Amino acid sequence: MSAAELCLLGAGVFFLSGLLTGVWKYVWIHATESGKACAPVYVDIAHRASLMYSFAAILLYQFVPYSPVSPAATEWAVAIPLLFFASAIVTYIVHGALLDTENQLHIPHVLGGMTLPPWLIRGYVWALVVGEIGGFVVLFYGFLRQVL
Repeated sequence: MSAAELCLLGAGVFFLSGLLTGVWKYVWIHATESGKACAPVYVDIAHRASLMYSFAAILLYQFVPYSPVSPAATEWAVAIPLLFFASAIVTYIVHGALLDTENQLHIPHVLGGMTLPPWLIRGYVWALVVGEIGGFVVLFYGFLRQVL
């Protein structure tokens, strides 16, 4: 699968996730007896993040033609951010389903009935930072090199 196709696949999956988590959010809001329009924090975050990441995938798609590296390296520059976007959405959905936290970065790091070690969460967050920014910087550098 090409880098462009990966971007479009990611955009489609993330957008569908946004639509489905939007229904989930609506069901929670509709079921609230007090009439208070709220859903669990991570249901709302999953909904918003899915929509945001769908458009981020389209943005990556737009930068693919400017990539300064080989097609295989471009696929990695796209796949790594997309995988982190997907893992974030899955994490939000899991927390939304388990209703186990309102802040996944707060210590103790709760996941259902388990507690995750702080080093694991810190490592994941730093890998996410490097992977998302690094992948985009490769593509953005290619764009800057061609237009400046």
